[in-house]
Amino acid sequence: MKRLFFLLAASSVVAAELTDEQRRVPLEVEAPDASLAKVVILAGAQSAGSKPGGHEYFAGGALIAGWLKQTPGVWPVLVSGGWPTDERVFQGARAVVVYSDGGLKLPFLSPERWAKMRDLVEHGVGVTMLHQTIDIPEAQAEELKSWVGGAWTKDIGERGHWDMEFSELPKHPILNGVQPFAAPMDGWLYNLHFADSIMPLLSGTVPDKTRNTPDARAHVGRAETVAWAYTRPKGGRSFVFTGCHEHKYWRLESQRRFVVNGVLWTAKLDVPSTGAVVDMDPAELGKNLDDKSKPAPKVESK
Repeated sequence: MKRLFFLLAASSVVAAELTDEQRRVPLEVEAPDASLAKVVILAGAQSAGSKPGGHEYFAGGALIAGWLKQTPGVWPVLVSGGWPTDERVFQGARAVVVYSDGGLKLPFLSPERWAKMRDLVEHGVGVTMLHQTIDIPEAQAEELKSWVGGAWTKDIGERGHWDMEFSELPKHPILNGVQPFAAPMDGWLYNLHFADSIMPLLSGTVPDKTRNTPDARAHVGRAETVAWAYTRPKGGRSFVFTGCHEHKYWRLESQRRFVVNGVLWTAKLDVPSTGAVVDMDPAELGKNLDDKSKPAPKVESK
């Protein structure tokens, strides 16, 4: 009875933060068939202070779920508020996608949630982290780096908004079917603490005026990595893309395919040679957006 009350209370809190349109999106729906590859998408709560069209975690997460459904055998499970009301949704997951605020607002910083993420990683579950989720307090940075191959911390890390163009793409399954693309004035994080064995996927020049830390200034002119793949020593896979600030760039087929390919790769599923199918009606970009006319509710990592 106490557990039922907790779940109902937690669901009410999450529902209160969602718009009427968002509440109509199915959440935490289990796969009808255990043979389907489950991917749990942790879509963060509304981001405080973000402008309309930025940090649309719920809308972006819902879009990613829809694209994943276009790959036969995959079952995406969308979670709102950054963490499930019932952690049993993680059971049997092949991969987890984290798309939320970072830093102290990262939704799994508490000891209990951190331990859950550690358990998933240790059992080989794939991890995809998007945009600023790679921003982590220094006390937990080294462990996060061991999970996903990199960590952004304020001692050396840089961030901001500028044009990026990706014209040279290395050979990797995550880049199957991905054509060179540009994302003008999106939000990026770079100059991270990296593991030695990451595979850079997207790199490019950044404005030298964004190099504020001594470490970043020591590398003027260097192409900076903003997306990479990482295979953990025990075989689990991770994929990170620090873009995805601007919701409008989901209109780019190559960005959509890049992210979905990355999720499939972390789940140890075959990525088609032509890349994942990521068909989208442009009208979908206007669905499930946060109501940013109202202040975002305070959300703490529990």
